[in-house]
Amino acid sequence: MDLLEPPTPVKDNASSPSESKAKNCDLTPAMRAKIERNRQRALMLRQARLASRPSAGEGGGTSAKVAKIVDSGGGFFIDEEEEGQEEQRTKEVVHQPAPVIEADYLLCDDCDKPFMDSYLSNGFDLAVCDNCRDNEVKHKLISRTEAKQLYLLKDCDLDQREPVLRFVLRKNPHNPHWGDMKLYLKLQVEKRSLEVWGSEEALEEAKEAREENREVQKQKRFNKKVKELRRAVRSSVWTKDTSAHQHEYGPEEIVDEEEDLYRKVCNTCGHELTYEKM
Repeated sequence: MDLLEPPTPVKDNASSPSESKAKNCDLTPAMRAKIERNRQRALMLRQARLASRPSAGEGGGTSAKVAKIVDSGGGFFIDEEEEGQEEQRTKEVVHQPAPVIEADYLLCDDCDKPFMDSYLSNGFDLAVCDNCRDNEVKHKLISRTEAKQLYLLKDCDLDQREPVLRFVLRKNPHNPHWGDMKLYLKLQVEKRSLEVWGSEEALEEAKEAREENREVQKQKRFNKKVKELRRAVRSSVWTKDTSAHQHEYGPEEIVDEEEDLYRKVCNTCGHELTYEKM
């Protein structure tokens, strides 16, 4: 009779309870509590999704797809079907092309060519391109003081009369610590002066009248200075004699010999001194 050999024991690949217990001992209580909360939350979400899906035979015989649950290993489950739907929704997003905006071109007053922007259009609202800009003569810039003196304009003509003249600010070339200069376009200043005075002839007449008034005021100031100078010279030459006068009498004269009456006359002031001898 053959002896039966004992069966060879088969090793189980699964970890033993003692090993899993050892692994769980490596986790802190806070980590185990967090993993348990995530598992409970995932199970509740899964049950809610399954409850909301219609089963077979309900509502016209529609069938519900069974989603595959995958354990992420971090304490929560992932629905593969939900991921596929999310990717599909992402792919279906299509961005509409932006509308084409046509550029608003300006037409140059000098060359009749279109342009988008220029120094004169941005600074002074004048439709002239940079190629036609003439800094020396036609499009020369003048200061606020020159605009008021040369064209007899007031502050209200520059700042309040419509349309208000535009200007640019520049550093004062005489002293950078002074205030910035306001530079106006000479072409627009000339046009404003014609609006104020009506014509070039009226402007010239006003200039002549102002020049004559300036000459009269200048002559008055000159005469006043000459008068003050003469008074100063006269007061410096003449000095008042404040000392006491000493009479210098001449020779004695007999006025009445019987009564012994005599007199003396001062040689300087003519004072007569009459006396009698005892």
